[in-house]
Amino acid sequence: MWRNLKITKTSGSRLADVDFEALGFGNVFSDHMFSMTFREGAWRDPEILPYGHIALAPGCATLHYGQSVFEGLKAFLGEDNVARVFRPEMNARRLIHSCERLCIPPVDEAEFCAAIDALVGLDHAWIPRKRGQALYIRPLIFGIENHLEVRPSTAFRFIVMTAPVRAYFQEGVEPIALKVEETYTRSAPGGVGHVKTAGNYAASLYPTQLGARDGYVQMVWLDGIEHRYIEEVGAMNIFFRLKDRIVTPDLHGTILPGVTRDSAITLLRDAGHSVEERRIAIDEIVQAVHSGDLLEVFGAGTAAIIAPVGRFAYQDQVFDVQDNQAGEVTRWLYDCLTDLQRGDAEDRYGWNRLIELDVPRSAAASS
Repeated sequence: MWRNLKITKTSGSRLADVDFEALGFGNVFSDHMFSMTFREGAWRDPEILPYGHIALAPGCATLHYGQSVFEGLKAFLGEDNVARVFRPEMNARRLIHSCERLCIPPVDEAEFCAAIDALVGLDHAWIPRKRGQALYIRPLIFGIENHLEVRPSTAFRFIVMTAPVRAYFQEGVEPIALKVEETYTRSAPGGVGHVKTAGNYAASLYPTQLGARDGYVQMVWLDGIEHRYIEEVGAMNIFFRLKDRIVTPDLHGTILPGVTRDSAITLLRDAGHSVEERRIAIDEIVQAVHSGDLLEVFGAGTAAIIAPVGRFAYQDQVFDVQDNQAGEVTRWLYDCLTDLQRGDAEDRYGWNRLIELDVPRSAAASS
């Protein structure tokens, strides 16, 4: 891809200091990061360098106006010693879409994937082996021009960093509790709810914090006009099993088109399940609890993979889903997707991007 990709290796790896049995989520970073800069109309100077602090001027546009987009994807290591990056091409296309909405020059799909190939190949020893863990990959693009005008930046930086992570929720594959947000809004029609940009997450922090005080790990967001229709959960898309149907909110410009969402729909349909993408009123779900039609609720996201929902709160009531137990379809889908990502099942969709590793992995990450 690049004739001369500059690689500066760290003088001392931190890998031996990492306890892979006690990983958090994104609080430990691998040894290196990829970097590229956009200036004078083109992306330039691709390099891999030691992970570390970066210098920004106080007037950096992104610090004031939030002109940044990012992605999240994962790499897994199978027993065959092959690193697998799950569906990076789809993440690349989504990042391009986000860039267009935020007036950011996109990184093309080939360069996006090449950056990940080079970085994961170099830091492959950081990929955990334990089921449920992975090497999380975070590409990020942000404006770096030093100015205070309310206009798009003319200079940008593209960084890719990686971090060995546990399952996103401490509960792992055990059911989580959600709270339906009735006051605050994550996104509205015509906004940026469908792209992965920093502002969406900043707006969600306060109501999520309020929910956490009551014991709920995430919020279920309703539409920004009527506060009636379910949209998504902060860290994932959401699915409901209503008797013999599985329903999930359709993509209409206010929710993120999740890569795991798309994967889950494909796997479910290919297994013979009826999957509907449509508007879902929260009242429909409450009624389904009372009638016994609601059999399972689960979330789907890169960080969470597949997360069963055991209860949710709405209008001062708490509703249990199947006695706060993970359902059979949820567990099947989690296992199916995890097996595929780790190389324990046939990848008949061609979703995994394979990175051959010539050097044996460090024993430190094998525990």
